[in-house]
Amino acid sequence: MEFRRIDRFPPYVFATVNDMKMQARRAGEDIIDLGMGNPDIPPPQAVIDKLKEAADNPRNHRYSTSRGVPKLRQAVADLYQRSWGVELDPETEICTTIGAKEGLSHLAWVLCGPGDSVLVPEPTYPIHTYAMILAGANLTSIPMSMESDFFADLVDAYEHTEPKPRVVLCSFPHNPTSAVASREFFEQLVEFAKARDVMVIHDLAYADLVFDEERAHSFLEVPGAMDVGVEFFSMSKSYSMPGWRIAFCSGNREMVGALTKLKSYLDYGVFQPIQIAAIIALNECTEAPKQIREIYRSRRDTLCEALGRAGWDIPVPPATMFAWAPIPEPFRAMGSLEFSKFLVEEAKVGVAPGVGFGQTGDDFVRFALVENEQRIRQAARGIRRALEKGAKGA
Repeated sequence: MEFRRIDRFPPYVFATVNDMKMQARRAGEDIIDLGMGNPDIPPPQAVIDKLKEAADNPRNHRYSTSRGVPKLRQAVADLYQRSWGVELDPETEICTTIGAKEGLSHLAWVLCGPGDSVLVPEPTYPIHTYAMILAGANLTSIPMSMESDFFADLVDAYEHTEPKPRVVLCSFPHNPTSAVASREFFEQLVEFAKARDVMVIHDLAYADLVFDEERAHSFLEVPGAMDVGVEFFSMSKSYSMPGWRIAFCSGNREMVGALTKLKSYLDYGVFQPIQIAAIIALNECTEAPKQIREIYRSRRDTLCEALGRAGWDIPVPPATMFAWAPIPEPFRAMGSLEFSKFLVEEAKVGVAPGVGFGQTGDDFVRFALVENEQRIRQAARGIRRALEKGAKGA
């Protein structure tokens, strides 16, 4: 059989490592899973309590609205005002989505069609690529690393792409590399988009997980950004609510309006008790993102120190809940998938193979900081033994 759209998807390399982890666990082995970025920190208790209360109200089990209840959209507008000084109209410039992945994917449908060109970083979070593939667009990859000049590479990619791209997608702080962007970068991006009639999508999933600043810059804080693009903000990481599936698309009212119109045909929005609980998170739990950030900071420091003692020095990530680790030189020829399998087998540790984020990520693996410090140290000890054994075998 042939299946439309998904035939352009590459093999899902994460599934190979996931299968190995499951088989090892079924065999009774203790596998420390630092692969998937699945937060283990509980949401604020006030949010959980509000969810329970709202779920007890029969009226909240009816269909909701696909763009989100008014008080929630107002709470998002208030967040942008106090965090970045951005004024948003909750009626026309904010749409609630069922997580950022859903919102990004459906926005791609209304912005792109077969034959359109888009610019997307590589390596990057897979949905940034797959959303555009599902829309039928042609992708031009922009090299992404901690050392690269992403804006210069973006302009170069635009100039060498035909037809000229109509959409640029970027995400800072960046998954998987953890790179951050300055306000100057966003100023350049807005000027670039205006001059070339390009639309911008910015994924701000890790807004509050920046370790040397209070929070990341918002694309929308730059004057003129609302003329050319939108931004996604998610509750998953900032408030540790990943399974709740709630995020927001904010910015250019035409783009937000197009997404809202499409969603009105496709869904009835997020379960209303979740929306009500999210209002409490945004309005009353303002310290929660800082507390969550400090937990990840401690885990980051523990991971980098423990891997260093194991003989694997990795760059200290400035943001996100991930560490993007170059594969040790003696093992680099294996590629990231085989090296990830090696770590499951020999170290009893799961990591994400870098090739799953794009071919240019094949010299790296990604660690997710989703275990406590004790387990992270245990993982590093297993990795040390595996590296020593592998080096002797070589």
